[in-house]
Amino acid sequence: MSDAGKAGLTPYARSLGITVHDEEHGAPVLMFDFGGEVEGRPGHLHGGATSGLLETAAYAILRNELARLGRKHRLKPINITVQFLSAGKQRPTYAKGRITKLGRRNANIAVEAWQDDRDRPIATAIMNIFMTDEDR
Repeated sequence: MSDAGKAGLTPYARSLGITVHDEEHGAPVLMFDFGGEVEGRPGHLHGGATSGLLETAAYAILRNELARLGRKHRLKPINITVQFLSAGKQRPTYAKGRITKLGRRNANIAVEAWQDDRDRPIATAIMNIFMTDEDR
C-alpha cells in the first residue's frame, strides 16, 4: 500500500468507518462495513454514506496520482454527480476511482461502489475537482 493510499482519510471518512482495503495498480480500494454509522432506512445503506464513500475514493485516487507525479495541490470540488443504482444491503461496501482526465488545473474522476459483485455496482459517481497550487 502506498503512503498516499494509507494517509489522507478525512475525519468525515473515518467517522463513517472508511478504510483503505486494498490497492490495485496504484488505485486505492476503499471500504466500510455496514453499521449504525452508515445505516439509513432499517437494513439499508444511507445515500449520504454511500456518496461519502464515492467522494473519498475519488480524492484517494487523485491524491495517489498527484503524489506519484510529484505534484502538490490543494483540491477543491467543483461538482459531484451520484447515481444510485440499487439499495445497499447489510454487507461491506467497496469503492474505487478511475481518473478520466488529469490536467494542470482540474481532474475528472469516475467512481464505482459495489458490494458482492464488482460488475454490479450499487452506485456510481462522476466528480470534477479543481486543483490550485498548495502555496495559494
